[in-house]
Amino acid sequence: MKTLFGLPKKVIFCKKCVISNQRPSSVVEFKHKFKNKKPTINFQDGICSACKYTKTKSKIDWSKRKLQLLKLLDKHRKNNGSYDVIVPGSGGKDSCYVSHVLKYKYGMNPLTVTWSPHIYTEIGKKNFYNWLNYGGFDNMLFTPNVDLQRYLTKLAFKNLLHPFQPFIVGQRLIAPKMATKFKIPLIFYGETGAEYGNNVKENKIPIMNEKYFTNQNGNIFLGGSNLKKIIKDTNFKKSDFNPYLPIQKKDTKNFKFEVHHMNYYLKWDPQENFYYANKYCNFETNSTRTSGTYSKYSSIDDKVDDFHYYTTYIKFGIGRATYDACQEIRSDKITRDEGVRLVKLYDHEFPKRYFKEFLDYINISQSEFFKTINKFRSSHLWKKLKNNKYILKKKYHKKIKTIT
Repeated sequence: MKTLFGLPKKVIFCKKCVISNQRPSSVVEFKHKFKNKKPTINFQDGICSACKYTKTKSKIDWSKRKLQLLKLLDKHRKNNGSYDVIVPGSGGKDSCYVSHVLKYKYGMNPLTVTWSPHIYTEIGKKNFYNWLNYGGFDNMLFTPNVDLQRYLTKLAFKNLLHPFQPFIVGQRLIAPKMATKFKIPLIFYGETGAEYGNNVKENKIPIMNEKYFTNQNGNIFLGGSNLKKIIKDTNFKKSDFNPYLPIQKKDTKNFKFEVHHMNYYLKWDPQENFYYANKYCNFETNSTRTSGTYSKYSSIDDKVDDFHYYTTYIKFGIGRATYDACQEIRSDKITRDEGVRLVKLYDHEFPKRYFKEFLDYINISQSEFFKTINKFRSSHLWKKLKNNKYILKKKYHKKIKTIT
């Protein structure tokens, strides 16, 4: 049985939400090779770690956490008009929420920074400017070398079936780089991946581990390929890769900054963040639901987003509807049965509306696209039919009564 990415051969679904044990951790998604001993979300007694953490959140003393937040902000607050915190984001619901709360509730002076999407959607561009105009924020929009971004996206698609990896790398590095450059000692992201089932220990600490933005071992991999090899095989120079290169340890010693997650201090609810962003930053939903899911407001700024989630469906049997439904089940917006129905309806949907633009963007043919896609189908997840089509072997969630 062909099993890729070190995934468990036996597929099981959480009894509370609709996630399966095939969901990878963010650490696995970042690696150029997949050799983790525990590469996926943890399950205990049939319940995933994300659902277990959701139950834990009700026991947290959030008033105490708010006092911790206030103490942290007072430590870094500037009274001379200079920036005292960086908030990275694209103008989506979460970055709107974090930046607005920091500025208008806690009196901070944030600089917002944005790593430009691959291909802006119309609604994404509109929400970006609504964020700045209605929210009243200063912003630095960083647009990387377009040719290099396209090349790395193609490389990541072909080597890892992860077309979003170069963007994620850049998005994660842009705030620490700006903090170092402008001597701003505090960065605030929204939530950790642990909120959704990654390393749950990260939920107990507010600070991001510096391994995510510093060079730990000297080896640099982008798109599943060694940086030295990429430079050797292309006309790009090493200087072209500066935006994608992690910060050196010596730079963090010369200037200390802290990277925090707001979900540690304030109870995190993506749908409530949407309502907040809509009210204060005029954040708008898409006119139609997003491909592969039922929602209209999550990850709608980049046309490559659709292919990021479709490739997770191919690799792990988990599409965008699953991710959206899990969040809303955990926050009691929908029931598990409703989530199951939504997953069955939309998870498998092919993102055809931006297909031609995506092919043009990474310069591959339609046949090469599907050849690459099929190469990353694990045989423990997919069954090939006689007509050369594929079906998931286990795509139906068992109907289980709600567990209290």
